[in-house]
Amino acid sequence: MENQQSPNQHTIKTPVTISGVGLHTGASVNMTLKPGIPGSGIKFRRIDLPNQPVVKADVDYVVDTARSTTLEHNGARVNTIEHIMAALVGTGVDNVEIDIDGPEVPIIDGSAMPFIELIEQTGVAEQDAKKVYYTIDTNITYYDDKKNVEMVALPAVDYRVTCMIDFNSPVLGTQHANLNSLADFRSEIAPCRTFVFLHELEYLINNNLIKGGDINNAIVIVDKPVSEEELARLATVFQRKNISVEQREGILNNIKLRFPNEPARHKLLDIMGDLALVGYPLKAHIIANRPGHASNVEFARRLKQYIKKNKHIKDVPVYDPNKPAIFDLPRIERTLPHRFPMLLVDKIIDLTDTQVVGIKNVTFNEPFFQGHFPNNPVMPGVLQVEALAQCGGILALNTVPDPENYDTYFIKIDNCKFKQKVFPGDTMILKMELLSPIRRGIVEMRGTVFVGNKIVTEGDLTAQIIKTRG
Repeated sequence: MENQQSPNQHTIKTPVTISGVGLHTGASVNMTLKPGIPGSGIKFRRIDLPNQPVVKADVDYVVDTARSTTLEHNGARVNTIEHIMAALVGTGVDNVEIDIDGPEVPIIDGSAMPFIELIEQTGVAEQDAKKVYYTIDTNITYYDDKKNVEMVALPAVDYRVTCMIDFNSPVLGTQHANLNSLADFRSEIAPCRTFVFLHELEYLINNNLIKGGDINNAIVIVDKPVSEEELARLATVFQRKNISVEQREGILNNIKLRFPNEPARHKLLDIMGDLALVGYPLKAHIIANRPGHASNVEFARRLKQYIKKNKHIKDVPVYDPNKPAIFDLPRIERTLPHRFPMLLVDKIIDLTDTQVVGIKNVTFNEPFFQGHFPNNPVMPGVLQVEALAQCGGILALNTVPDPENYDTYFIKIDNCKFKQKVFPGDTMILKMELLSPIRRGIVEMRGTVFVGNKIVTEGDLTAQIIKTRG
């Protein structure tokens, strides 16, 4: 795959289906991946349930991490989502709808490779929408002293993962695995299968917790002496003629290791799948010691909480008053019909095909302060929105060859929120971004007003470009 760390979002080209059995539920399931629209993310749809409820792949909806990661929302549950999630991360797919007619993602061979091959079967399509990465700018840590688990996200220019495991097992020993580039995911991580210790396997079998188990979809690590009687029982359970122990590697002879450190690599795969539930592609170096699904999910929650708290700071445009403006006031007046006292943009400091950033210096001499309010001057929220609209007009008119013959008229405002007051002396940074390509003169934009690094106003604005002259 060539789209890792791409500036744009991606989906799959056409629907593709895979069938199999759920490891823990034993349910036979058919799972179909379908293209998703930009910004929609990854969603599971339980098509076997009434009204086909949708479960978004979000850490907020994780309800169980025993043996696998389980999501539940809208009355629907989807088990063992980590391998398909890791495959989507590894192929750079951002938006996909996953229709599934049962409660659990099929285990197939216990790795992510069948899902990689499924995605390769249809291909990945680039979408006309910017991919929003979150770059970790400080160390974020998680520690579970009871399980001796430690995880940390370090600042990095791309996405990397390092995993170390130690189960106090003389057979498995201490292992570590690295993924230095998503481009290596297919060859180095995706083929690595889940593993289980023999004593765990016996417990799962005895308690009917591995109903879809096939000894060919897991590495079984033999961590204790095994009698011939026990081997015969395992052979019966897994419908094999005979089972023995590979003495050199200490695993059952059902499968051969694909890598000497395949268990550590699979744990790394699980980390990637679980952290995908954060909801943002990350630029960070993840280091994990003795991780499991429970710690992965708790760490994902911590990352999401940090991002939610600090994301607006990442989005604040940098304003340097010493740099020359892209549009100064005379050029703004040549572009927009507004004049004093309704011209609410002083200059434009950034302008691309999809984004504009303007500046409004708020002074006590603004005429509206005389009545809003006497002895308590606060800039009206509607005028903040008007300032955004004027910036949006410049963005929209920048797309036509003869902007002097056009005007923009705003036809809708949605999701508008006023979060902070604006006072005399404040400098408003006005940011407008296209939400979708302009079609038939309709311009959909997301607007944000910053003062310093705080959001004071935000909303979705829709305008129409109309020819009024010429």
